[in-house]
Amino acid sequence: MYRNSFVHYVTKICVDILFIVGIICCAIVLFSKSWLIKYFNLTSEMIVPMILVLITSGLACVYILWQLKIVFKTLIGGNPFVLENVTCLRKMAVASSIIAIIYLIKCLFWFTISTVVIVIIFVIACLFCLTLKDLFKQAVYYKDENDLTV
Repeated sequence: MYRNSFVHYVTKICVDILFIVGIICCAIVLFSKSWLIKYFNLTSEMIVPMILVLITSGLACVYILWQLKIVFKTLIGGNPFVLENVTCLRKMAVASSIIAIIYLIKCLFWFTISTVVIVIIFVIACLFCLTLKDLFKQAVYYKDENDLTV
């Protein structure tokens, strides 16, 4: 039978820590107006759009981490091939595409190479999640079929 490994627990702890840090970072961004002006030389008319970009993408990242926590709960429980994980992977794909769209729009108004890299990374993450979603969906189908046969 399947056994949980040490890596599963370490990864789950890392996801939990990142989830908490993500929430803290989203809260800090709300109060970072002076810091953004000082260290990034942003003008006052660019502050609100930048904070909106950071908050919305940060919340989407926290949402992705929340979905990962759900997936790890089923993994550590010993039954990762369930429809709940298919739904979580689809939601992660949607959140990744939202982040890519946010930074693509940002790229139109304030182009940087790092913004392009972020768009590419999250488009790839979206495609990866959609591929895993289909893989998990097929595995759930095979598992259910096997359970009915036995």
